[in-house]
Amino acid sequence: MTDGLRPANDRTAQAVLEQARARLEEIFRRLEHEVPLILFTSRIREDPYTQGARQVIRAIRELTPKVTLREYDLGHELARKWEIKHAPTLLFDPDHFKIRWLGAPLGEEGRTFVEAVIMLGYRETHLSEAARQELARIAEPRQVLMFVSPTCPYCPQQAVNALKAAIERPGLISLEIIDVQVSPEIADLYNAHSVPQVIANGKLIAAGAQSEELFVASLRKLEQQRVFIPESDAEEVATDLVIVGGGPAGLTAGIYAERSGLKSVVVERGPLGGQVATTPMVENYPGFSQVGGKTLVDIMVSHALEYTTIFQGEEVMAIEPGEPIVVRTTRRRLTARAVLLATGATYRRLDVPGEARLMGRGVSYCSTCDGPLFSGRRVIMVGGGNSAVTEALHLKNIGVEVSIVHRGPELRAQNELVRSLKEAAIPVVYQTVVEEIRGTAQVEAVLLRQVRTGERREQPVEGVFVAIGYLPAVDLARRIGAEITPEGYVKRDERHRTTVPGIYSAGDVEGGYKQIVTAAGMGAEAALAIFEDLVNPYWKRARKEEVAASG
Repeated sequence: MTDGLRPANDRTAQAVLEQARARLEEIFRRLEHEVPLILFTSRIREDPYTQGARQVIRAIRELTPKVTLREYDLGHELARKWEIKHAPTLLFDPDHFKIRWLGAPLGEEGRTFVEAVIMLGYRETHLSEAARQELARIAEPRQVLMFVSPTCPYCPQQAVNALKAAIERPGLISLEIIDVQVSPEIADLYNAHSVPQVIANGKLIAAGAQSEELFVASLRKLEQQRVFIPESDAEEVATDLVIVGGGPAGLTAGIYAERSGLKSVVVERGPLGGQVATTPMVENYPGFSQVGGKTLVDIMVSHALEYTTIFQGEEVMAIEPGEPIVVRTTRRRLTARAVLLATGATYRRLDVPGEARLMGRGVSYCSTCDGPLFSGRRVIMVGGGNSAVTEALHLKNIGVEVSIVHRGPELRAQNELVRSLKEAAIPVVYQTVVEEIRGTAQVEAVLLRQVRTGERREQPVEGVFVAIGYLPAVDLARRIGAEITPEGYVKRDERHRTTVPGIYSAGDVEGGYKQIVTAAGMGAEAALAIFEDLVNPYWKRARKEEVAASG
């Protein structure tokens, strides 16, 4: 999705903050156990991260007396005891758990910190039974390094997975959450040039966010797992509508379905908001002059939760059409009268030598997540549309030396974005493609080819950001036999019906303009159409007409 979202007005944003604070106050008021925190700082160097850590902890302590704080200098004997070498470093109840945070829980990671305090305060992780069983199979110690960034919306999900494991198995699993902006030297040591990234016992086990079941399976096997098959039946949920996908289309559909009288659930395997969550700034969403993509997502999610149930971190493994339709996820079995596929689209890749090998080693598809890692470094942004230009501007603003490589003779981005690009003096190399990404342990250069002349040249860079469009996520649709258009999108009629009775679609998976506002509109349309069809199912009418015609 390529448009920029726009922020809510001050009163709306303030209302969201007040609601969130009230919920937190209620949760923290009932904490059952003390959560002792120890912060190690440096007298020699007082930096913004140390100040930020104190402020976050102070804010939490204002909500509950159960959270305590002690602060020591790096030269203290306790720093030697626990082998603390970096400031700031935060320890969580070190007498009972092996959890430390190198950095400060700022930005996106504030959510991770709050989750950690709640889980430690209640001694309850709410780990799924399937993940708990997988975790119980780990017999040898695991030393986990979790690389995160305050600007990464994917990081909290993965960091919370690691926290759950460390809290559930405190004698076996140790965890270090490492902010790559605070400790870039450690990130360089492990070639962690993309976040979230997880190293366990010296081995890369995960690059990107996972469901908690996949994370635990990766931790047990010490290699990244792509599929998790539960060993036992999960909880069963009966509903009217299952919405697969928690982006603007899916969230909007959940609101409209419930308001129409349908019980609905939203299932999302990754971060809520889809591509919007990684959009640095949205500037053309009605009602917002300018807003961060993640902020807009938070507002959408808060609104949707007033109506529908959201199962985040679950992947739909199978859909079985019928009456009822059966939807199987990594955690549960759902039965429904209809299913809406709002699965969106995934990043399109270059498919050139070196891209897959160096992914997370300088090759990135998310400037919001990984951009801060490249401050002061030279990178290229591949693409020429709204996304590429928006992300290039974001990189420039955070101190990255960026240029754009575009295969066409002119950019496809909106005029306003092109004007901003020129004002920012970001170079554009036209009619040029990337033929190879080179480097051993990390990106060192790219091989470029001029489309018109065929001339090739090597350009030294330390990072390659790719924004060349998206591929519709149609795997589920294909598996259930839904027809796909020649362009690769789900085929549907004017009421968002696919070619499989009871299965609908909405959003980027259908094609169209790929704008946030149009995806939301499609979600609303689909939900209303589903409501009308469930009152008088079109597939039953069709059967009656067939019988009448044959008789």
